Amino acid sequence: MTAPSRILIADDNLQNCELLDAYLTGEPYEIAMAHDGQQSLDMVAEFHPDLILLDIMMPKVSGYEVCKRLRADPATRDIPILMVTALNELGDIERAVQAGADDFLTKPVHRLELTTRVKSLLRVRHLTNQRDRLLAYLEEVDGEAVKSLGLK
Repeated sequence: MTAPSRILIADDNLQNCELLDAYLTGEPYEIAMAHDGQQSLDMVAEFHPDLILLDIMMPKVSGYEVCKRLRADPATRDIPILMVTALNELGDIERAVQAGADDFLTKPVHRLELTTRVKSLLRVRHLTNQRDRLLAYLEEVDGEAVKSLGLK
């Protein structure tokens, strides 16, 4: 049995967090919440999410900045980020993509759209993890074969 996927919901509005959590209820997810940008960064380091639902307009550190910082760190750069925000101008979407967001949803969020995008991003995340584990295993096997043949 595989462990449930971990999702971090980062939004300064408690009602938005609760709504997103309710929409994801019934799925095999472990959910944590953060209520400002700095807490979001701290929770990523502590919780190790498989996916982040990130609001843009948050206190202390904006969602754009959170996204940029996560993308700049090799330990977090591959975590999918779904921006969830009330901002819906084309410039807002472009800025989110430039910051490193993988996808973008505008509020009010529709349950089916949210759950479909979450499943899709998690599928990509898990396939990437499987690929990375396989590549590491192949490197190990290749290294052992080279040693056993005395080629190094």
